Amino acid sequence: MVTATATETATTVEEANAESFRRLDAADPWVVDVAPARDVIPGYDANLVLTSGAPMAWEEYVGGQREALIGGALFEGLAETREEAIAGFASGAIRIGACHDYDAVGSLAGIYTASMPVFVVENRDLGNVGFCNFYEGKEPRRLNYGCYDEGVHERLLHVNTVLAPVVGEAIRRRGGIPLKSLIARALRMGDEVHSRNAAASMLFNREILPAVLDMVHDDVPGVRETMVHLAENDYFFLRLSMAAAKVSADAMVVPGSTLVSAMAFSCRGFAIRLAGLGGRWFEGPPPIHEGKLFAGHTEDEITWMGGESPITETVGLGGFAQACALTLQEYQGGSAEVMIERNLQMYAITHGESSSYRIPLFDFRGTPTAVDARKVLATGITPVMDVGLAGRDGGQIGAGIIRAPRECFELALAALETSA
Repeated sequence: MVTATATETATTVEEANAESFRRLDAADPWVVDVAPARDVIPGYDANLVLTSGAPMAWEEYVGGQREALIGGALFEGLAETREEAIAGFASGAIRIGACHDYDAVGSLAGIYTASMPVFVVENRDLGNVGFCNFYEGKEPRRLNYGCYDEGVHERLLHVNTVLAPVVGEAIRRRGGIPLKSLIARALRMGDEVHSRNAAASMLFNREILPAVLDMVHDDVPGVRETMVHLAENDYFFLRLSMAAAKVSADAMVVPGSTLVSAMAFSCRGFAIRLAGLGGRWFEGPPPIHEGKLFAGHTEDEITWMGGESPITETVGLGGFAQACALTLQEYQGGSAEVMIERNLQMYAITHGESSSYRIPLFDFRGTPTAVDARKVLATGITPVMDVGLAGRDGGQIGAGIIRAPRECFELALAALETSA
């Protein structure tokens, strides 16, 4: 995380917010590598499992998030049985960490283990680095949705040994790939790069194509299989948009700023960080949700098991660019009119508009960017986020939108006032 030096400390909230927004808007995220977490994330120990949300003790994790942690321990070989994994977490022999504390972000339960490959994204404006783990594939039963069985194990192993090495090699051969311009173009093609990533995934595939062709010539194993996987998975790019958002948001840290630098949730509730208070979390109840369920599922099945993909909304993407992706109504419900109105609402609670991410439907107006906690309380409008919905028995059962609870912003501003 980037922190301000004494000479950079702003003297007023408005100055702090202006500097925080400037850093966010100037961020220049590039994906430069794919490598195992233990090799690139500083301080990553062999017995560490990362998960989404504000840090909690093992006993506090319940439901799908608890199951995902157990599955991560089993996959990594930290335990031979479910009972051994539970005992390991309880004793501290297997450690739990919060993704954000390691400059990382995780989708849903957000499980990282030492051997799992991660995207390495650097902000070439300030030099900070962030990480996001690799997409498991479109099968509804995934580790990040609280599932672990033989099929999940095999898919994770396939990512480790075939898919990630090929993608990492292609990125390195290209000398890194700039993500900001790619995301900006994807918005013009119908994505909001949270719940819709079809255009961005295709644009990424095009970026690595020259390297891929060279790799075919060099007989690098697994290239065809990997490219077929990428072509079939429209959500592949989500992990790149999350890592790009993470390094951009981490650049926002300026003492005194009331702008939100992270939003995330766990199985227990929702939480935010303020740019003016660094790594402190301010927690509230679970988010308010509405959405569309897959056939055969009902509202009472919806459960919370973590999620840090709202980092995209933190930087003006996702629900804050919803009007770019009106086709999402088929996936997550609602109507085009409601999506447009939600997107317009976000201008009332943000500091400014992105100079890079623009909404064609609004005459290419910049996306509403950088939630100001003061404006949330003053207007009563809370941030909207596009998400997948998890079921209590594991797996994805639908999609929709959530809104952050007001309590987080009240607590954060109270703490900021006390620290002044």
